[in-house]
Amino acid sequence: MLTLVLAYAVVAVAVPWALGRHRRAMACAAAVLPAATAGWAATRAGRGDLTARLDWAPDLGLTIDFRLDALSVLMLLLVGGVGAVVLCYAGWYFERSERLLVGTLVAFAGAMTGLVLADNLLVLYVFWELTTLSSFVLIGVTRPERAEDRRAATQALLMTTAFGLVMLAGFVLLGQAAGTYRISALVADPPGGAAARTGMVLVLLGAFAKSAQVPLHAWLPAAMVAPTPVSAYLHAAAMVKAGVYLVARLAPAFAGDGVWRPLVIGVGLLSLLAGGVIALRQHDLKRLLAYGTISQLGLLMILLGDGTRTAALAGAALLLAHGLFKAPLFLTVGALEHETGTRRADRLSGAWRRMPVLAVAAAAAVASMIGLPPFLGFVAKEAAVEAFAHGGLDAAVLAGVVAGSALTVAYGIRFLYGAFGGAAAARPRDHWGLDGPVVVLAAAGLAVGVVPGALQKAAGPYAGTLAGDAEYKLALWHGLGLPIALSALAVALGVALFLIAGRTFPVRPVRWRILNAQRDYDGVVEAILAGAHAVTKRVQIGSLPVYLGVIGAMVLVVPGTALAAGLVRGQGPDLAAADLRAWDDPVQPVLAVVVIVCALAALRARRRLSAALLLAGTGYATGGLFVAQGGPDLALTLLVVETLSLIMLVLVLRRLPERYPPRRRRLPGRVATGLVSTCLGGFVAVFLVVAALSRDTRPVGPGNTRLAIAEGAGNVVNMIIVEVRALDTLGEIAVLGVTAMGVVGLVTSGRRRPEPSGGEPEGRSRWLATPGTPPLGGSSVLLEVAARLLGPTILVFSLYLLIAGHGRPGGGFVGGLVAGMAFVLRYLPGGRRELATALPVRPSALIGGGLGLAVATGAAGWAGGEFLHGTVWHAALPLAGEIEVPTSLFFDIGVYLLVLGLVLTILTTLGASLEDEDVPDGSERP
Repeated sequence: MLTLVLAYAVVAVAVPWALGRHRRAMACAAAVLPAATAGWAATRAGRGDLTARLDWAPDLGLTIDFRLDALSVLMLLLVGGVGAVVLCYAGWYFERSERLLVGTLVAFAGAMTGLVLADNLLVLYVFWELTTLSSFVLIGVTRPERAEDRRAATQALLMTTAFGLVMLAGFVLLGQAAGTYRISALVADPPGGAAARTGMVLVLLGAFAKSAQVPLHAWLPAAMVAPTPVSAYLHAAAMVKAGVYLVARLAPAFAGDGVWRPLVIGVGLLSLLAGGVIALRQHDLKRLLAYGTISQLGLLMILLGDGTRTAALAGAALLLAHGLFKAPLFLTVGALEHETGTRRADRLSGAWRRMPVLAVAAAAAVASMIGLPPFLGFVAKEAAVEAFAHGGLDAAVLAGVVAGSALTVAYGIRFLYGAFGGAAAARPRDHWGLDGPVVVLAAAGLAVGVVPGALQKAAGPYAGTLAGDAEYKLALWHGLGLPIALSALAVALGVALFLIAGRTFPVRPVRWRILNAQRDYDGVVEAILAGAHAVTKRVQIGSLPVYLGVIGAMVLVVPGTALAAGLVRGQGPDLAAADLRAWDDPVQPVLAVVVIVCALAALRARRRLSAALLLAGTGYATGGLFVAQGGPDLALTLLVVETLSLIMLVLVLRRLPERYPPRRRRLPGRVATGLVSTCLGGFVAVFLVVAALSRDTRPVGPGNTRLAIAEGAGNVVNMIIVEVRALDTLGEIAVLGVTAMGVVGLVTSGRRRPEPSGGEPEGRSRWLATPGTPPLGGSSVLLEVAARLLGPTILVFSLYLLIAGHGRPGGGFVGGLVAGMAFVLRYLPGGRRELATALPVRPSALIGGGLGLAVATGAAGWAGGEFLHGTVWHAALPLAGEIEVPTSLFFDIGVYLLVLGLVLTILTTLGASLEDEDVPDGSERP
């Protein structure tokens, strides 16, 4: 199952890249994987659960659990089946190739697949937020220059992410109360108590926001600025179902709680009725369908949150039916807009005469939506009525369901009337590439309705986990009785309501405050921004020392106070009896003195460059301490990092005055700074001592040493980073890639990114490949000779570190840093021209290629059951003899390339952009 989710990530990148010039072939190729997912889910219907687990850090309880059960099967049928059809539709809908949109749609399908397969609350949350990010991109990707699109994308992101964080807090409370984050275990043995109940309410809030329930619904109508394929897939069939799915997943555990049912059913009824009323007042067909979706999602909340078997069967049927009638209706609007240029009902007329195939397919989808036989919507509505036809409090719910069904009939007829009614005026035509997907989805709703036994087989195991009538089954005909009578009543009331209030176009918008959530959202955002501005104006005063002082003071107040209190109460180790030594090696106190002297001297330095050199001295001396403690890998890494940091800092210092400004702080401020710094240093020292002496388990070092011997690795540090914790390392280098993008965005914000080929030639040198302007000003023969002679040697040394990392000090990370030093040497005497000549590829290609190689190498190991399955290949070469090539070497090469790309990105953006400004040394910045 994890392989399936990863396949979506590969397809999302590979298909647009390979077939981007052929939009229809690209869209159809992208649809293959979702279609295969739906087919696989169909084969698993009624065959029991399927589980998979990936142990990330099992000793810490960190595992990635997946589980395919009856509810997951239904969702995968929806996500995969509708997704495949919508992707094919996109190939004919767009006039030009939309690589980003198609790739993001596939990525979204993968995120939804992971969400419904996740059997861990925290894993589910990760995929939950990935769907939110996908939605943000898809809403604003087509026309990013339009303020309305950007605003809608931001609103959807803010609403779903904010309540997603609320939901995460609920997950933590539930997981801690239950003692497990595994969903199947939590449902089997639900926790009780106030913490669990609070967590349950927080989770429901997140689900309500994701499924656009009133009053958290404003983001969904605003998102209708998105292209029609996005609306049909995300905002009708898939993403908005995530909240409903979560409610259905947790209902077997919490439906009996006194808070659950009133909250879920109350919100569902409000959304069912309010969404239907507003839909009946819309003339924009997509917004009409959006409010209709809110209404239908409310009904799904009622059915899947009720906690009874019959309601669950009805909810499962409506879950599938909704995707099979609402998605084609959105696609219908897209086809009309594509052919006529508008989707406003007051501007459309007579389209049914020129587009009869589309009109018939849309009418079939509406028939399923309003619950006419023999469509699946009718089967679901009959079961819904049966679920609440027991009197008591259920009678009020039943009345709400009937009223909502009547509103559905009214706005369903209004949709058909607005889209296809009236005399012929426009001259559209049927377009098989646009009409075909509508026909396929509408026909699927008819086919499943005619044969509901297949759906009963798929949904029965889930419904069987709930209490209720064990005899009821989904069927097209249950005979004459209350359900058929109420269905007929709802249709009659809906037709009457349409005749009274649904035939007028356009209409005045609804002004009832409870239904005007957009105004409430705007008010909340404005209040938050005003509050943030007021706080920022007083707190963010632009002083870095003040910021660091506040951070340090908070560390002393919270963990520092706790540490001191624990030592006073005698809860810490016995420091008096501890075997504490001042040093293990005579060189350690010498290096400690160097660190202290450099730090104090940097404090007293008045020149910026002098302070930078002294701070680098503290770093180099610390590296010496690593060498003394037997950590050459760490020492070498720190040495290179300090050198690169110093060079970058010198480049920046060229744009600052040579000297620090005169001190303006008074004595109390300086005393406070010294006090905070001294106390913070003391806290860190004491904490490290206490932590080291409080060990109550065996150290992990000997175990890693034995593992390294078993793996044939001589470098324990590299073995841990690359082989044992490869998945963590992958996450860390991915962060480095994101950091590179952040550097580019931060440095080049509001300006064109400097090209590496820029700069005016200053005069040809026989030591350099090209003439250029040195970034530090003035040419230096010494630097030119060093760059020409030492550069290749440093590159060869970096390759040695890369290859030797498995058995000796080295590895991909430090090797990439050392390789970056070689290019820094070429840049300092020659500027961007020399760097461009030395590096024929873009740094972004190194970052992308390195990350891709690391992912591919690690993912290939899953065939052996774990990420980056370690294997050593042996080969005999004529001159070199027998050599050993571990698979971890290829992962290390990816790390090497990415780190090199990061260094070069920083160099080409930070250093080269500073070359664009010629500010005399020592002058003040304007």
